[in-house]
Amino acid sequence: MSAPAGPPDTGSDDKLDRGVLKVAGVVVLGAIMSILDITVVSVALPTFQSEFNASVATVAWTMTAYTLALAAVIPITGWAADRFGTKRLYLTSLVLFVLGSVLCAFAWDIGPLIGARVLQGLGGGMLMPLGMTIMTRAAGPDRIGRVMAVLGIPMLLGPIGGPILGGWLIDVASWHWIFLINLPLGIVAFIAAFRVLPKDQPQPSESFDFVGMALLSPGLALFLYGVSSIPEHGTVRATEVLAPAIIGLVLVAAFVFHALRKDHPLIDLHLFLNRHLTIAVVTMSLFIVAFMGAGLLFPSYFLQVRGESTLMAGVLLAPQGIGAMVTMPIAGRLTDKTGPGKLVLGGIVLIAIGMGTFTQLEADTSYALLLGSLFVMGLGMGMTMMPIMSAALASLTHGEVARGSTLMNIVQQTGGSIGTAVMSVILTNHILNNQAATAYYGAVQAGATDQLPPDLLQAGQNALAEAFGNTYLVAIVLVVLCIIPALFLPRSKQELRTDPREEGEGEDDASQAPPVVLH
Repeated sequence: MSAPAGPPDTGSDDKLDRGVLKVAGVVVLGAIMSILDITVVSVALPTFQSEFNASVATVAWTMTAYTLALAAVIPITGWAADRFGTKRLYLTSLVLFVLGSVLCAFAWDIGPLIGARVLQGLGGGMLMPLGMTIMTRAAGPDRIGRVMAVLGIPMLLGPIGGPILGGWLIDVASWHWIFLINLPLGIVAFIAAFRVLPKDQPQPSESFDFVGMALLSPGLALFLYGVSSIPEHGTVRATEVLAPAIIGLVLVAAFVFHALRKDHPLIDLHLFLNRHLTIAVVTMSLFIVAFMGAGLLFPSYFLQVRGESTLMAGVLLAPQGIGAMVTMPIAGRLTDKTGPGKLVLGGIVLIAIGMGTFTQLEADTSYALLLGSLFVMGLGMGMTMMPIMSAALASLTHGEVARGSTLMNIVQQTGGSIGTAVMSVILTNHILNNQAATAYYGAVQAGATDQLPPDLLQAGQNALAEAFGNTYLVAIVLVVLCIIPALFLPRSKQELRTDPREEGEGEDDASQAPPVVLH
C-alpha cells in the first residue's frame, strides 16, 4: 500500500524548478502539435477539393473525423493513464499521432486521408489530458496555476498559428507538408519525452469499464457529430442533426446512470462532490461556448467582409494571442497565491469590453480599433481559461488528477463544438434575413465579388458586417453570464487548496477523498 504523501519534488519553493520546466517543455511541444492540427487543416480544405476532386461536404470530414476521434478517445485517457502509466501512454500517443500524420501526407484520395485523420486524432486526443496530468503531478498543488499558464501556450498558438502555418506551407511547398512537419517535431518530442518524463508506476487494480466505454465514447462522438452538422443544414430540426445528437445524448445519459452505480467507472462522476470542480466545470462550459463560438467569427469577418487572405487573417488575430501571453504567466502566479475567483471575474469583464467593439462592426471599421479590442480580449483570456482549470484541479488528490483532467478536456471539446455550431447558425440566419448580405455572401463563396456593381458590393459588405455584429451580441451575453458561476470560484489560496469534501459539508468520513498517494 502506498503511504500518504504529496506530489514529488514540489519543495517549499513556489517557483517552477528546472525539472518541472523540462517536463513542461515536453508537454507543450506535444500539445502544440495536437492543437495546431485542428486548425492548420482548415486552410487546406479548398486545396483538398481541387486535388481530390471532392465536394465541400466531403473534404469537411478531414476536420470532422479528427474532432470525433479526439472526442472518442478522451474518455479512456484517465483509466489508461492509471493502468499503463502516463509516460508510456504519452509515448504511445505521440507514435499514433506521428504515424497518422505521415499516412495523411501519403494519402492518394480523400477516403484514405479521412481514415488517416482518425488515427491522428486517436493519438492527439490523449496528448492534452495526459499533458495536464503529467504537469499537475510534477508541480504539485501549490503551483498548479503556473503550470496551467504554461499549458495555455499551445491553446493560444493553435487558433492563431494554425492558419498562418498552413497557408505558408501550402504556398511555399505543398499540402503534404502540413502533415509531414509533424514527423521531425514528433521525433524530437518522443526523444525528449523518453528522456525527461519521470518514470511512473501504474496501479492496475481497477478493471476496465467496458460498458462505460461502449456508452460514453460513441455517445460523445454522435452528439458532437450532430452538433457539428448544424451549420451545414442551417437548423437543429434536420434529421441529420437530430438523429445522431439524440442517440448520443441517450448514450451519455445511460453512461451517467451506469457510472453512478459502478465502483470504478470510466469517468468518476463522484468528482462532482467536490464543489470547486463542479463550479469550475459550469464556468468553463459557459466560457468555452461563448469564447470558442466567437473565436470562429473573427477570421470569418476578416476573410469575408474585408477580403483578406487566410494568411493575413491569421496575422490579424495575433494581438489576441499577444494579450493572453502578457497576462497568463501573471495570472498563473496570482492564482497560486490568491485563488482564481477575482482574476476570472476581471478577465470576463475585459473580454466583454473587447468584444463590445465587435457588436458595432461595419465594413470599414478601423483596424487599429479592432486589433486593440482583440488585444484587450486576449488580456482577459489569459486571466480566465487557465485559472478556471486550476480551480478544477487544485483540490483533487494525486490519484484523481488523471480523471479530473479527462473530465475537463471533455467539457472543452463539447463546449467548443456547441459554441461553434450555435454561432454559425445565428450568423447564417442573420445573413439569410438580409437580401444584400445573402447576395454578397453568395458572391464571396463563389469567388465572384469582383463581378458585383460597386453599390451592391458596398451594400453587401455593410449588411454582412451588421450580421457579424448582431451575432457578437449573443456571444457577449454568454460571456457576461459566466460571471454568475465565477462568483463562486475560490478567492483565497487556502480555499483553493482545500477539498470541500474534507470540510464537513454534509459528507461522512467514508465519502471523503482518499489521501494523496504516489503512483
